Amino acid sequence: MRARETLTQEALAFSEELVKGVLQHKSEIDALIGRFAPAFPVEQMSIIDRNILRLAIFEILFSDKTPLKVAINEAIELAKDFGSDSSPRLVNGILGSITTNRGAE
Repeated sequence: MRARETLTQEALAFSEELVKGVLQHKSEIDALIGRFAPAFPVEQMSIIDRNILRLAIFEILFSDKTPLKVAINEAIELAKDFGSDSSPRLVNGILGSITTNRGAE
């Protein structure tokens, strides 16, 4: 696999941790997306937007390796690069709502 040849061991380990973490917390993450974006059902969201959100929410709520602002900014950049024209706004809005309300529960 070529990706393994170009990624550092540290980057590969971090990527694997993200994927495993998202899979482990997927139902909880999807419930949060549904709660904070009721007009955009998770199952009807584009695959790109849904997975960018899953990764960012995992980093924000379940991992302490990425600072909050970095996780949000990276998610928005991914949405700009790989999503539709409306993806960055959607990702920013949902992540903003989740981070604003995470301490209020």
